[in-house]
Amino acid sequence: MLFDRLTSRFGIAWLATAVGVPALLALALLVHSSLQPAAAPSTPRPVAPTDTPSSTPPPVPDETIPAAAPAPRNLPVVDYSPAPAGFPADPRPLSTTPLTEGVAPARNIAAYDAPGGRPLAFLAPTISGVELTMPVVERRTGWTAVLLPSANRRIAWLPQGGWTTVALRDQIVVERTPHRLTWYRHGRALHTWPVSLGMPGQSTPLGRTFILGRTEPPEAVYGGVDIFALGSVPDDPDAVPTGLKGAHIGLHSWHNDDTLGEDATNGCIRLTRVAQRKLLAEVPAGTALIVVDELPTPPATA
Repeated sequence: MLFDRLTSRFGIAWLATAVGVPALLALALLVHSSLQPAAAPSTPRPVAPTDTPSSTPPPVPDETIPAAAPAPRNLPVVDYSPAPAGFPADPRPLSTTPLTEGVAPARNIAAYDAPGGRPLAFLAPTISGVELTMPVVERRTGWTAVLLPSANRRIAWLPQGGWTTVALRDQIVVERTPHRLTWYRHGRALHTWPVSLGMPGQSTPLGRTFILGRTEPPEAVYGGVDIFALGSVPDDPDAVPTGLKGAHIGLHSWHNDDTLGEDATNGCIRLTRVAQRKLLAEVPAGTALIVVDELPTPPATA
């Protein structure tokens, strides 16, 4: 507070002399009134990607950097299977604020449950042969939090070293209620397309995830267009058909567009072949993809 900083530096007597006793009392009253309890916050809602955060907490210059505990060599390596348990929840899973930086491991790096916390697994440079890039969601002195692959709404904390940063310019927002996908670049909506989403019991998982990589279509029903595998998995793995056990949620096209605008998939996001080819050509791995029920205002495309 301004009042606290002035009194701690110069003292009450100096302030009284400099500004006068009446002015000093008025300043103290103003500061006191600003400390009154605020009204209870309303339920958080997703914001449009073009919105910017209202404020960014300033860094604490003398913050102690928690040391990274040595990671045992026998920790599991995160792969295409579900990630190990114990990682913390994404603190802002429905935030549509663009994530503009990613982390690419240069070697196996230990992933922790908190800054200075427990190492729970290793993150490798590749998953199933695809180079791994994870969006950054938070930073603290000496530590970086990323979206965890092969998990829903979970993050991992990384100490410094063993990874490089990658600039991310794109973002994909999927709205479940209007069955709409919008592609953003630098916070500007470029294209909007209708999509099919998960049927009841196999709903497309809410929250932030990212494009893990691309793969060739295993069957003709995908319309002959490559598939984007996402970092998320079905919320209820036991609800999906036997042939899809262990699979990730995908972003892909279909051999026809008959079910666009409907809940008809096993949790995947299905769009037209033209739209999928456009995204494959323009959007790299590591790009954040956020699933919300609906944005407060419909996106206006350029």
